[in-house]
Parts: sequence; structure tokens; C-alpha cells
Amino acid sequence: MPDLSAIGVFAAAALALLVIPGPAVIYITTRSIDQGRAAGFTSVLGIATGTLVHTAAAAVGLSALLASSAVAFGIVKYAGAGYLVFLGVRRILVAESVGEDVVVPPRSLRRIYGQGVLVNVLNPKTALFVFAFLPQFVDPGRGPVPLQIVLLGFLLAAMGIVSDGAYALLAARLGRWLRGSDRFDSIQRYVSGGVLVSLGVAAAVSGGRSE
Repeated sequence: MPDLSAIGVFAAAALALLVIPGPAVIYITTRSIDQGRAAGFTSVLGIATGTLVHTAAAAVGLSALLASSAVAFGIVKYAGAGYLVFLGVRRILVAESVGEDVVVPPRSLRRIYGQGVLVNVLNPKTALFVFAFLPQFVDPGRGPVPLQIVLLGFLLAAMGIVSDGAYALLAARLGRWLRGSDRFDSIQRYVSGGVLVSLGVAAAVSGGRSE
């Protein structure tokens, strides 16, 4: 498994990714505001399951990639890093908010969970983190690559439950205030965009695949 220092750096990077609002947080926030804490925490579990779906795909696909060629791995690495920077710049330039005009009809908890899984499976932020950033912390010399990816993926999902759970609790308590706060939208837009750009640059300049 990865050494403790690598896990610590990964956890810090994962935390930076998790705390910034994106599609998953927007989904959790809207469900929490509209249907309360139970719906919010159910959506959190759905989002975490979506993260594990990405992890399973990465464990299969990236393990084969790591075993094949440095060129192929480099293409994925730099393409992912570039897209992270692109998402960050777009996040800064384009405002996205959970506005008053967003109508979220009531859903059963089962449906909320399923939608949460789908939201994160289709979430480019999570996909790119797992496929482009997570591999930087995988060392083929420290054991089976798929196992390392699974361990890091479970750590990401566990941290996500804590981080997203905090959003769900806050949104359920503050309710409609989150919908009407232009200042909140503006601040989180610049912070989230800056973090995405930083993660992209870090992924691009970090060490490559071990030979």
C-alpha cells in the first residue's frame, strides 16, 4: 500500500477537492433544503457510492494502463490535468448557483439515493480526480496496483461522507438562505475554481509513472 506520507498528501488534496461546491454538493444541498436532513444524508450515501464506482473502474483500467506504457499513462495524466485547469477557469468565469428558480420535486429516499449515485458517476470532477490525480499516489513497487487504488478510493469516499454530510446538515439548517445568497455564490465560485486549477497544475508537474 502507499506509504503514510503519500496517503497524507492524498488526503489533503482530496479534502481540497471535496470541500468546494460542485455537481455533487449542489445536488446534496438542494435535497437537504427541500426535504430535510434524511434526504440530504441519503443523497450523501448515493454520492459516496458513485465515488466507489469510479474507484472500481480505475482499479481495472488504470492497473492495466500502469502495466502497459508510460506514454499512454502520460496522455491520460496530462489530459486529465489540463481538463482540471479548464474546469477551474470555467468555474471562475461562469457563475453557477442553486437559485430560487431551481425546482426540485419531492422524491423517495430510494430514488434520492439512486440519483445521487448517477450524479457522481457522471461528475467530471470526481472522475478526473480518480483517473488523473489518484494515480500520482500509486507506487507499483509497493504492492498490487488495484489494491492501492481501492484503498485510496475508499479513503476518498469516507472523507466525502464526512464533508458532504456537513453540507447536508448545514443546508438543512439554513434552508432557503443558501438559495438567495449572491455573495455566497460569488465567493465559492472563485475558491472552487482556484482549487481546481491548482489541482490540475499539481497533477501535471508531479512525478510520472515509475518504470
